[in-house]
Amino acid sequence: MVNTDVLKQFGIIPIDIATLKAALDGYKSTKDKIASLEHSGFVIRLKRGVFVVSPKVHHKPLSKELIANHLYGTSYISLHTALSFYGLIPERVTTVSSVSTKRSHSIQNSVGNFDFVAAKLSYFSIGVRQEIVNNEYAFLIATPEKALCDIIVQTKGIKLQSIKAMRNFIENDMRIDLSVFEHYNIEIVKECINVSTKKRELTLLYKLLEE
Repeated sequence: MVNTDVLKQFGIIPIDIATLKAALDGYKSTKDKIASLEHSGFVIRLKRGVFVVSPKVHHKPLSKELIANHLYGTSYISLHTALSFYGLIPERVTTVSSVSTKRSHSIQNSVGNFDFVAAKLSYFSIGVRQEIVNNEYAFLIATPEKALCDIIVQTKGIKLQSIKAMRNFIENDMRIDLSVFEHYNIEIVKECINVSTKKRELTLLYKLLEE
């Protein structure tokens, strides 16, 4: 039986197998002990070599956003997940969507479904902020402006030829109240225009938000 205080120190922060093995160094076979902890539900395997301590140990809810940041390369929460986080769309989002500097990829585990879409570094680095939660942990997430740009850039087949069409897409398809963007920094959209392959669509977005 493991002393759960050893596990509690990690809280809800995902940990790699090397860190977990180091914490269990006093056990004869750390590999067998990790397998036992997983079987008993004390730790949850997120992917090969990455774990998180179960809520049954620390009694705190897991953060899917934090987990997503740890699952796949350098990435940030974005697209519909970010817009839902900010309360800008009415739909409940089940899949956690992120943008990554690596190739597009999906990961499914017992915590949830995680999608990652690729972006070149010059575009990736624009409009990303750190969300600090209860001074306990932090994760990277797109600003609302960048999340909207990401949706337009990553949506295949989207062809918006006018400001009117862009307005219809945002207000009717996305169901976003455009007035909220009066309080945001639309210069982030301009930065995205400079390095994106969808310059026409993002220029229409910028002009719409500028009105």
